[in-house]
Amino acid sequence: MAKRKGAKENKPVRHKMHVKTGDTVQVISGADKGKVGEIVRSLPEKSQVIIKGVNVKTKHVKPKEEGESGRIVTLEFPIHSSNVMHYSPKQNVASRICYTFNQEGKKVRMLKKTGEIIDK
Repeated sequence: MAKRKGAKENKPVRHKMHVKTGDTVQVISGADKGKVGEIVRSLPEKSQVIIKGVNVKTKHVKPKEEGESGRIVTLEFPIHSSNVMHYSPKQNVASRICYTFNQEGKKVRMLKKTGEIIDK
């Protein structure tokens, strides 16, 4: 089948997110509002993150092989990145971030409320 002129290919879209894997965040909306955890995995294609101990659901798994029994597994499911905010465990406060430069001239992320540098 011939392509139309000017038709775009279906490429996966990567959304720019304000959080990275390893950041400590606080959930600011939803059923788990107020919970604090560390980002285990980020999904930039869907603009979602998986946080340790947050949005935990139980899933019933069928047996795959003969003789194996079914089981119930608890998994952390992703939530949208707009529903989380960076968290400072030292000050116990959630804050937005801004970008600044350190002494070596490297661009780093900083919490606006506390002035704490997030990047190592």
